[in-house]
Amino acid sequence: MSDVEREAMDYDVVIVGAGPAGLSAAIRLKQLDDSLEVVVLEKGSEVGAHILSGAVLDPVGLDALIPDWKDKGAPLNVPVREDNFYLLGEAGKLRVPNWPMPPLMNNHGNYIVSMGNVCRWMAEQAEALGVEIFPGMSCSEIIYDGDRVKGVVAGEFGKTADGTPGDSYEPGMVLNGKYVFLSEGVRGSLSKEVIRKYDLSKDSEPQKFGLGMKEIWEIDPAKHREGTVTHTMGWPLGSNAGGGSFIYHLENNQVYVGFVVHLNYQNPHLYPYMEFQRFKHHPIVAELLEGGKRVAYGARAISEGGYQSMPKMVAPGVALLGCSVGMVNVPRIKGNHNAMLSGKAAAEAAHAAIKAGREGDELSAYEDEVRDGAIGADLRKVRNIKPLWSKWGLTASLTLGGFDMWTNNLFGVSLFGTIAHGKNDADATGKAEDFEPIDYPKPDGKLSFDRLTNVSFSFTNHEEDQPAHLKLEDPEVPIAVNLPEYAEPAQRYCPAGVYEVVREEGKEPRFVINFQNCVHCKTCDIKDPSQNIVWTVPQGGDGPNYPNM
Repeated sequence: MSDVEREAMDYDVVIVGAGPAGLSAAIRLKQLDDSLEVVVLEKGSEVGAHILSGAVLDPVGLDALIPDWKDKGAPLNVPVREDNFYLLGEAGKLRVPNWPMPPLMNNHGNYIVSMGNVCRWMAEQAEALGVEIFPGMSCSEIIYDGDRVKGVVAGEFGKTADGTPGDSYEPGMVLNGKYVFLSEGVRGSLSKEVIRKYDLSKDSEPQKFGLGMKEIWEIDPAKHREGTVTHTMGWPLGSNAGGGSFIYHLENNQVYVGFVVHLNYQNPHLYPYMEFQRFKHHPIVAELLEGGKRVAYGARAISEGGYQSMPKMVAPGVALLGCSVGMVNVPRIKGNHNAMLSGKAAAEAAHAAIKAGREGDELSAYEDEVRDGAIGADLRKVRNIKPLWSKWGLTASLTLGGFDMWTNNLFGVSLFGTIAHGKNDADATGKAEDFEPIDYPKPDGKLSFDRLTNVSFSFTNHEEDQPAHLKLEDPEVPIAVNLPEYAEPAQRYCPAGVYEVVREEGKEPRFVINFQNCVHCKTCDIKDPSQNIVWTVPQGGDGPNYPNM
């Protein structure tokens, strides 16, 4: 709708996304110069509503940004007291001792947190410094000025289902900046556009992803062990897919139970959500959860490509922050600290540029700091773990990967060099005829739940009279290509039941998109084998409303 007239506002820096990266950038900018005009635009109904993470937080990012965070009441209340790692069989477990693991795997000094609540607290710190934060403001379009990114369109509301303006249509505003920071999280729609337009991935490996699903449980106080961190690998995934679980005991007798499936799996019959539900019936999990109740559910994709998959992070007028780049340390299962450090680095680069009278150029100092500073050092040490796992399986990732992390830690070198990832996760999907369907047990409604029931515990809401934010490049592909060749895996890889193939007697199958269920995980945009599904933003405020995820 390029002919729509919109009001415009000018800022020094426009930040898209109120996650740890975007909020860190906003805070640091105002710390450096409180006269800078800084705005943060967040698509969730409130800050934290769309934040989902494990999370065990390494406080190094907060230490660098707000050294007195404890005095200021940051919600880091549960230090890690016990760290367990198990390999699971169907009915048993094998404890992996902590002593042979490299020091970087030690969780001593880290905290079990709700990243949603951490972001809410960070937003309070940012607003106290004078940052303007607007939740419920989806950024649907990038504004270009010649070759540079100039700003974004935010807050467009009231389109009807066919895409035309309705009676209550609001065109949104243009927010221009000397620099625009994209901190949308994994696979953000504007970040995708920028990466493609400026060919930022031409010198990097394909990004790799996992699907993380998480439930919050209130359990029997007698079973609760505040500060305990448990990770598992093995059953139920076995050789079907890479991945694993986490169980974190936070305060108030609550436990985070999460499950990650690497999205480079081949078998299109795999059903990640049901693998998660099956996992909870393992004796060590079932015993913990028995008598408790699930109080929240959510899901989101995780960037797993690491150092070699990071695209170029800057283009004229724009910088990619945090998971828009992909800064997760896979073996540590941590990325929030790097997201914070990236926001701080981007802010410092932008401040120096503005102070020197520049705008709209490439913030190369930011890229240099990420690659050569603490973030690059963190990710280089573990760069081979994910490709080792992908190519040779779990045992290789534990043995060869552990050896590789030790040599990197002790000597700063890897005997493997840098291992390539190869194909992307969509291309990794095999043909349905080459794999056996998987028989999953029916959820029992006590430990395991059907998908749509669980989605109701994500408190997701989308206004139905708006264009579907999940677009098909070719509406014929799901039934004509994906169904016969791949058994249409969208029915299974989506953790929210958005996609279904409807079969009615005497009629051809239909592909139905229930976009109202979408929890904004972006898995469909990543895993669709035909790369036919494009995730875009719905109108602002729509989507999940996570409590303390």
